[in-house]
Amino acid sequence: MTAQYSSWRKSHHSDPNDHCVELALSSRGTIGVRDSKAGDTGPILEFSCSDWAAFVHALRQD
Repeated sequence: MTAQYSSWRKSHHSDPNDHCVELALSSRGTIGVRDSKAGDTGPILEFSCSDWAAFVHALRQD
C-alpha cells in the first residue's frame, strides 16, 4: 500500500525555483522526503519517525 502524503513543506530558505527537498507526514505516520523538481511524479523516500529523528540528530552533530 502506498502512503498518502499531504501538506508537503520546504524550508523558507530554499530556492524559489524548486531546487530543494520537501517533507510531509503520511497517513501511516511516516516521514516522506522528495525532490521538489520531481513533484508528485518523482520517488519518495520514506522514514519512520524514529529513523528521521536519528538522521536529523546526526546532521546537527556535525
